Amino acid sequence: MNHLAAEKPQHLYERVKQYLLDRMASGQLPDGSRIPSEYELMETLGASRMTVHRALREMSAEGLLHRVQGVGTFVRKAEPRSALLEIFDISEDILRRGHLHQSRVLRLEAFAADRDLAAQFSRRAGAKIFYSLIVHAENNLPVQLEERFVSPRFAPDYLKQDFTLQTTNRYLQNIAAPSEVEHIVHAVTADAQAQAYLEISPAEPCLLVERRTWTEAGPATRSRLLHPGHRYSLGSRYQPAQPRRGQMPSRD
Repeated sequence: MNHLAAEKPQHLYERVKQYLLDRMASGQLPDGSRIPSEYELMETLGASRMTVHRALREMSAEGLLHRVQGVGTFVRKAEPRSALLEIFDISEDILRRGHLHQSRVLRLEAFAADRDLAAQFSRRAGAKIFYSLIVHAENNLPVQLEERFVSPRFAPDYLKQDFTLQTTNRYLQNIAAPSEVEHIVHAVTADAQAQAYLEISPAEPCLLVERRTWTEAGPATRSRLLHPGHRYSLGSRYQPAQPRRGQMPSRD
């Protein structure tokens, strides 16, 4: 039966995609299974080779299918996903590897925020913001330049702390865990001052993590965490929830 003959040409490839998605969702095409060939789809759906090819190409680009040259096209196995980053304490991360963590406080001060920075903290221009600049090292090798802006409303005693004895993260987490976190990751090159702090060459690629946190009371912190690319990597670990005995796994 020609399922697609009555459809407008520009919508045909979308119908091919939907046909496959419906069968993937129903279990007729489980993860890792081979889908019908282009010719079989053309025959079943009454679509042209160009239409079928476009649908499969787009689904491959979307990570739903993978094509093996000379073998066929397969439903890609679903990979568990989790948040790219969690808020972790760098000193604990280093200590878990059996290494020594050191920190050097370069700046710890208050200043009047400009309009843009004040707006990020829901304050007026000129409002006081706390600021710290700290180098973290692992076995005496710099691995992170931490630049942090902190709301005095959230952490009024921030400037009184000795951040060579505890990290800023540990201190702030002890005040209150964030209710919302935003992470943005960039590949960058460091400016001359950062290169000096991290003891890297001008050609060294770096990883920049920009983080903002909020609590129920409003904006709390804004941070820029700069890492030498060859000394640092990002990772996450995911453990899917297991269904209780007698409970069928969800297909949601």
